[in-house]
Amino acid sequence: MKWMRQIWTFYYDGFRSMTIGRKLWLIIAIKLVIIFAVLKLFFFPNYIKEHAPEGQEAEFVAEELHIDNYKM
Repeated sequence: MKWMRQIWTFYYDGFRSMTIGRKLWLIIAIKLVIIFAVLKLFFFPNYIKEHAPEGQEAEFVAEELHIDNYKM
């Protein structure tokens, strides 16, 4: 367990002493939020909800994947 504490201390000290790096990590976090939250809403619609009858989502996916022996 000593090695885990050494790893933790290494990263903790590294992030604590950052100056420019904190701003860069903030920019990275903002970009990830934009990519995964905002763009998903506009470019990745809920295909299953739009094309499968309600309550038949599992069967719809099985048909799209061409699974012949699907049983619920």
